[in-house]
Amino acid sequence: MDLAYICEWEKWPKSTHCPSVPLACTWSCRNLIAFTTDLRSDDQDLTRVIHILDTEHPWDVHSICSGHSEAVTCLEWDQSGSRLLSADADGQIKCWSMADHLANSWESPVGSLVEGDPIVALSWLHNGVKLALHVEKSGASSFGEKFSRVKFSPSLTLFGGKPMEGWIAVTVSGLVTVSLLKPSGQVLTSTESLCRLRGRVALADIAFTGGGNIVVATADGSSASPVQFYKVCVSVVNEKCRIDTEILPSLFMRCTTDLNRRDRLPAITHLKFLARDMSEQVLLCASSQTSSVVECWSLRKEGLPVNNIFQQLSPAVGDKQPTILKWRILSATNDLDRVSAVALPKLPISLTNTDLKVASDTQFYPGLGLALAFHDGSVHIVHRLSLQTMAIFYSSAAPRSVDEPAIKRPRTTGPAVHFKAMQLSWTSLALVGIDNHGRLSMLRISPSMGHSLDAGLALRHLLFLLEYCMVTGYDWWDILLHVQPSMVQSLVEKLHEEYTRQKAELQQVLSTRILAMKASLCKLSPCAVTRVCEYHAKLFLIAASSTLKSLLRPHVLNTPDKSPGDRLTEVCAKITDVDIDKVMINLKTEEFVLDMNTLQALQQLLQWVGDFVLYLLASLPNQGSPLRPGHSFLRDGASLGVLRELMVVIRIWGLLKPSCLPVYTATSDTQDSMSLLFRLLTKLWICCRDEGPTSEPDEALVDECCLLPSQLLIPSLDWLPVSDGLVSRLQPKQPLRLHFGKPPALPGSATSLQLDGLIRAPGQPKMDHLRRLHLGAYPTEACKACTRCGCVTMLKSPNKTTAVKQWEQRWIKNCLCGGLWWRMPLSYP
Repeated sequence: MDLAYICEWEKWPKSTHCPSVPLACTWSCRNLIAFTTDLRSDDQDLTRVIHILDTEHPWDVHSICSGHSEAVTCLEWDQSGSRLLSADADGQIKCWSMADHLANSWESPVGSLVEGDPIVALSWLHNGVKLALHVEKSGASSFGEKFSRVKFSPSLTLFGGKPMEGWIAVTVSGLVTVSLLKPSGQVLTSTESLCRLRGRVALADIAFTGGGNIVVATADGSSASPVQFYKVCVSVVNEKCRIDTEILPSLFMRCTTDLNRRDRLPAITHLKFLARDMSEQVLLCASSQTSSVVECWSLRKEGLPVNNIFQQLSPAVGDKQPTILKWRILSATNDLDRVSAVALPKLPISLTNTDLKVASDTQFYPGLGLALAFHDGSVHIVHRLSLQTMAIFYSSAAPRSVDEPAIKRPRTTGPAVHFKAMQLSWTSLALVGIDNHGRLSMLRISPSMGHSLDAGLALRHLLFLLEYCMVTGYDWWDILLHVQPSMVQSLVEKLHEEYTRQKAELQQVLSTRILAMKASLCKLSPCAVTRVCEYHAKLFLIAASSTLKSLLRPHVLNTPDKSPGDRLTEVCAKITDVDIDKVMINLKTEEFVLDMNTLQALQQLLQWVGDFVLYLLASLPNQGSPLRPGHSFLRDGASLGVLRELMVVIRIWGLLKPSCLPVYTATSDTQDSMSLLFRLLTKLWICCRDEGPTSEPDEALVDECCLLPSQLLIPSLDWLPVSDGLVSRLQPKQPLRLHFGKPPALPGSATSLQLDGLIRAPGQPKMDHLRRLHLGAYPTEACKACTRCGCVTMLKSPNKTTAVKQWEQRWIKNCLCGGLWWRMPLSYP
């Protein structure tokens, strides 16, 4: 466990960011972190601010003036990581969503209010999606065996079983409030008391059961009082939200039933279910001014002994013993230093005894531990059930080697720097903490948890978590923190091997995600940086090909099952003729007829296809050069086949409207550039296509490609510039010190070699990488950039034709690589 980076606030003359009390922090599955501070001005006015940052660019923080009049008590991301709930000490709940799908532009169109009643717990309703990880089957071939869908009912369903969206909150006075978001945008809100005898609720947590019910745990803050549990059922009756509550068994903490210790730990400071969808296990922490005890409890069914008299009266009772639900303590710690924050893992590893045995057999530790932060500045990862210490981190305030025994250190005057709020990432490989000075610290949690694992096993665990992210669609930034440059090659190969073992339909669904994953892995190794550009070019080619083919329309409506795009693929694969016109003859050209304006609007896209083919063929003679991107395409039969199909489509469209054709600068006026490139491309494709035997390109083809630069001007392709993110620049044992709002002068990353066209100096012309338009050195149009690959594109479309809209719809929510969009500030000379 070591520190990756620390980000702190700049000192401003008129106002300062100070940590809010209480401090809320939450981490989304897209690796966005939201946390709160109070902005204090000279007049002592407080503004409640919610900050949202991407873990790859933590200095680029987006601050929202929340509009909350009191302190923000809860923050909660939804399952998709695109909406955020915030609740305050005045009973106001706001639902924030991204405006224009930008991660630094937020609006709050809806919310709810329980006036004057502070919110102590908040959660989105469960959507019924629950996966289980089967670590013991990590060697299985199918993803379906490694990650299975668990039968789990949503909290509330619409017609047809679709989960209904909404949230549930618990207030200090013992009320539970539920708000439902109807598809029309209307909000249905209902409030109900948890039980008839309402009491103060200082702490609460919310969990969900497989049957669609909600369980709420509450405590009044005193360790002498019981921890109460309630079942909450939500339904919609006559267009109104209805809440039914039922009391469940309660418990007293073990440390308070001991007469000697009862007065030593007067307060319950933390109350958490071990997971949102695990209402049978709960974690409790009782504290005094200087120490804490943590206990883990489990709800079990136990047989109720029946008196012999009743067994004789009713024989049916004797056959089947009645059962009762009872809380039983699983484990408890000895006296610890005072706990300041708790973070629970989100990896869905079920915690039965057999699973724990499997985890110890396979040595798979992520997701088994929860994090406890202490007032002395240390963080312990302890086992979720046994509460035994698995790993320890000491902050710079109290540096100490991990091997040193955990003896009590003499207290220093004043409180040490310690975490007030913590969150574990979605794969439990990273931990974020906000300390009492408002600084944000990012910790790496080693997958081995300090145990010595052999390299092959560590690699397999990282691969298993990458596959989990591929299946769920979660962002995998936190896994990259643990990938060494030497691992990249084998991880990419093994990932591809596992992917090819899946069914064809699943491969098609995951085809773009695996390319984005390979690209992000290759960024970490200086040897593989050109392959990053190739994977992005492949993503672009897949998107362009499916968009252009989708524009083809069958001539008559009652056509057989094959679409024009499928027929085009079939004809091009069957006819291996090097003459483009002979291939065209076999196609029904009436299917390719499009509106003239549409064809003209697609010119930039068609130009890229033409330029890319020319660039690839011109780089064939020196294909051994690792510094030139495009090398892997020369042996990729599938991609060359797609380019060949697109060349045929472009040729037919060129007959309809010559101005949409790619423009080449040729040395001869009479030369037919398209047919020359198609002939060479077909020869290269025949060498490495999937059906026939693969062979090396013959001498004649290489000679012809050598002559290309003397016949046509070879374009310089605008590859994606190397991203300015953090993950490729983080060094082990050397944490970076960053400042919010101030881009760092980072040490040169391993990937920033001076490669052909990969580095852009400030002031060089920028490209719209998705529309293939030049934006100039200082774009006047508002642009957005991808938080992962650095791809730049304009916010508003300069073209209104349907075909261009269809192309732009592909990346309106996310970049082609799956990263989130971030609005770029306008730059000036």
